[in-house]
Amino acid sequence: MKELIGMGVNIRAKNNAGRLALHWASGAGHEQAVRLLLEYEVSVDDKDMFGMNALLLSAWFGHLRILQLLVNSGAKINCEDKNGLNILHCAAQRGHVHVLEFIMEDLEDVPLDRIDKLDRTAFHLAAENGQLDALDFLIGSGCNHSIKDKEGNTALHLAAKNGHSSVLQRIVEIGLDLEEKNAEGLTALHVATEEGHLDCVQLLIQAGSKVNAQTQKQMNCLHYAALHGFDDIAHALIDAGISKDAANQQNASPIHIAVLHNFPSIVRLLIEAEINLDVTDNRQQTPLHIAAENSRQDIAEMILLEGVNLNLTDKQGKTSLDVAARGNHICLVDMIIKADRFYKWEQDNLRTGSDSWAVKPLTFKQDHGVETQHIRSVLWHLATKYLKHNDWKKLAHHWKFTDAHIRAIEQQWAGTKSYREHGHRMLLIWLHGVIMAAENPNKGLYEGLVGIGRRDLAGKIRPQHIQLSRAVVSLGEADHSIVFLHSSMGSMVLARATFIWNTTFGAFTKGV
Repeated sequence: MKELIGMGVNIRAKNNAGRLALHWASGAGHEQAVRLLLEYEVSVDDKDMFGMNALLLSAWFGHLRILQLLVNSGAKINCEDKNGLNILHCAAQRGHVHVLEFIMEDLEDVPLDRIDKLDRTAFHLAAENGQLDALDFLIGSGCNHSIKDKEGNTALHLAAKNGHSSVLQRIVEIGLDLEEKNAEGLTALHVATEEGHLDCVQLLIQAGSKVNAQTQKQMNCLHYAALHGFDDIAHALIDAGISKDAANQQNASPIHIAVLHNFPSIVRLLIEAEINLDVTDNRQQTPLHIAAENSRQDIAEMILLEGVNLNLTDKQGKTSLDVAARGNHICLVDMIIKADRFYKWEQDNLRTGSDSWAVKPLTFKQDHGVETQHIRSVLWHLATKYLKHNDWKKLAHHWKFTDAHIRAIEQQWAGTKSYREHGHRMLLIWLHGVIMAAENPNKGLYEGLVGIGRRDLAGKIRPQHIQLSRAVVSLGEADHSIVFLHSSMGSMVLARATFIWNTTFGAFTKGV
């Protein structure tokens, strides 16, 4: 530096950020370089493009000796950057306690509670940046704890928002109001929940924060947990007794929000907490409506398995089935129809609970099981090769499908041959109900075909095969023998699926 100065360099030259050599030396903590520049009487108060001068940089980076040199050289101690940060703000948010001590003990006219352009004090900034030691120093110096910034946040809000649990604990200990709300009506618990800070949420709950407090949008903390998919926080809130059905301004409960944003874990948690699954939002849509509208199959399955009112309509008079059909969400349409038929069967048989189905665990999703592969293949051949245009509708009416069910299936349109796909879907929905009820699919298919006047197809099923299948069902065999129709060389032939029945008395095996 001395050599360059001797060569006549301009020691007051600035770079494209408006910084002098003094800025660099002060920020980097090079005491000898600062002393040399001060000997040549460089301006100590010049600011860069961000409004930072050498004094502010020394405070920001915690270089106490540099700061003292600059003060002794006449630097203005009440300088501020473009954001209104003074040396106290800079030192506090960076946690430089030794600099804070010098400022408060040796300098005059540096207000402890001076605010920046966001109306934040050094106390706010220490809390926001998790600087516990700086926070303790400011508390000990008698700072005002309850000042709010321009967004209405206290230091408690800022610590919670940024997940600084140790700082949050200290602020709680000094008695700051836990229910103080910011400009949006959020408490510190709302903020911690929205940002996903579980440790802060638990701390605030233990300190006595009201879990059911609502914001200006009438959202409680569970709404935010559902919105962002924070299932661990949702657990904590439910354990603390939060209202699970509370609605916001859109009248959306937490489960509406979780379904909309596709967070199955939150939905499962709320279901386990016995939330009302028929609650409606401002569009009078239930959670199932939203799942149907947005094709949330896994979530729809959870809801349907719990048993819901499928007759509820939204403001447009649409059921969840109508909404799924309108969106061409075929799998969801079929799931809802399966559920509707199962609910009716369950009601007719006065059976409820986990023992309501006799053969398989209940599901409404598409069947890909090996044990039904043969009969599903038969139904596909039947629908695509042998049933006439309106036969599937006749069968549907025979098997007590409703007009709404048929309309929903027909919503899918793929041309003049769409009836084949419609028939196939209807047959698979019917098969689901038969299996759930542990009934004989062959007998039901035979009687259905006879019932719609298709004896030509029904006659292909031999009575002895029906009797054999009935016998196996009566013995309690889950994978009972399925007598099924198959297409071969353009004609209908009869085949049997292999089945094995094991009992304590022996084994009986029948081949194809």
